[in-house]
Amino acid sequence: MSLVLDELDFAKSGGTVTVVTVDDLSGRVLMVAAANREALELTLATGEMHYTSRARGLWRKGATSGNVQRVVRLTRDCDGDAVLAFVRSAGPACHTGTVSCFADGRAGALDRLDATIETRATESAVGTSYTRQLLNDPNLRLKKIGEEAAELVHAAAIGDRERAVEEAADLVYHSLVALRALGAGLSDVAAVLTARQEFQKAP
Repeated sequence: MSLVLDELDFAKSGGTVTVVTVDDLSGRVLMVAAANREALELTLATGEMHYTSRARGLWRKGATSGNVQRVVRLTRDCDGDAVLAFVRSAGPACHTGTVSCFADGRAGALDRLDATIETRATESAVGTSYTRQLLNDPNLRLKKIGEEAAELVHAAAIGDRERAVEEAADLVYHSLVALRALGAGLSDVAAVLTARQEFQKAP
């Protein structure tokens, strides 16, 4: 949180700056709000996001819902009238209960795949989808991971690029299903990768 408040231009928008809040693990945009100097001072002091609105005045994200946003880092744009806030959320960012305030809040294909698998996991245990079948059958899902891994190795060994890409996609899908069966998902993998990157950057 190296943000320097004196470098921000609060006057341009009548005492506030625009804050674009992003999930630090997935890179998805969660919400866009405004914040005055006091809100950002509290954000820096507490490590949790605070915003400002005409309707609510000064408010802490998650004060009533519990869906607090813990700050990872804050950066300003080149004009100093906007802040990019990278956070770890305790719950949905949107008041409607969705992860993001935007219809396509998930960052990309992997996030959408993980979300679909998560949805299938909440279906009835007698669901007929292939994902549900894998979740119901430990032997089947583990067997499929082995098969897809072997096929990827073979495609890579013979230099078949197109086949290797397809097999890698199959392996990622089956791996995410296996993780979901353990109560884990893509965000958990992202957290490990982020921690490893931070360790590598350490002096």
